Amino acid sequence: MSADPQTLAAAQGQQSTPFLTQAQWIRWVTKPIIFVASLVPFALLVWDGVANNLGANPVETIRLYTGDWTLRFLLITLAVTPLRRITGWNAMLRLRRMLGLFAFFYACLHFVSYIWLDQFFALDAIIEDVLDRPYITVGVASFLLLIPLAVTSTNGMVRRLGAKRWQRLHRLVYVIGIGGVIHFLWLVKSDISQPVIYGAVLALLLGYRVIWALRGSARGKAARR
Repeated sequence: MSADPQTLAAAQGQQSTPFLTQAQWIRWVTKPIIFVASLVPFALLVWDGVANNLGANPVETIRLYTGDWTLRFLLITLAVTPLRRITGWNAMLRLRRMLGLFAFFYACLHFVSYIWLDQFFALDAIIEDVLDRPYITVGVASFLLLIPLAVTSTNGMVRRLGAKRWQRLHRLVYVIGIGGVIHFLWLVKSDISQPVIYGAVLALLLGYRVIWALRGSARGKAARR
């Protein structure tokens, strides 16, 4: 969920602008703007709650809204690496950790809305739901997989785990993305257009990674000849 170790150094460039270095611009301008923008969906949800604009079923509205934004932030986070490779702007990696943590933030809101507002912390009912409803099983599993990624998103954890182990662990984000789309697809009963769109975007992002890996493997084989 944070910048991968192999490109972390490249993301810390010190190219200058008229007033700030690139690193300072990212830290003091770009990051705060994206941080505030990432909180806007939450602020709008709170505003609608205070204004009593959550519709006839507020609990369902909150669950769907927070789940929707969880998927959006997951996809945005997964889009950082392809965009960085296409544009050559390595400093973009400095934003990935924050975006990934916002995916976790909205996932936590989504999970809490289920166990609190929907189930009122009734453990028996929650366990029964997880066992009997496949979309909840997949959703809970995806959320649990997201926790270690959030916990190990710091540079300190990269050093403790080692770059290779950290990278292997954080590849779970691909499984989480697939699980999130399946969770949404199985949840909806009629109009599946939105989860299908998310699934198409995810397939594009994962497909790009597969092609990049295959090209890298081919280049490596060619270099050894």
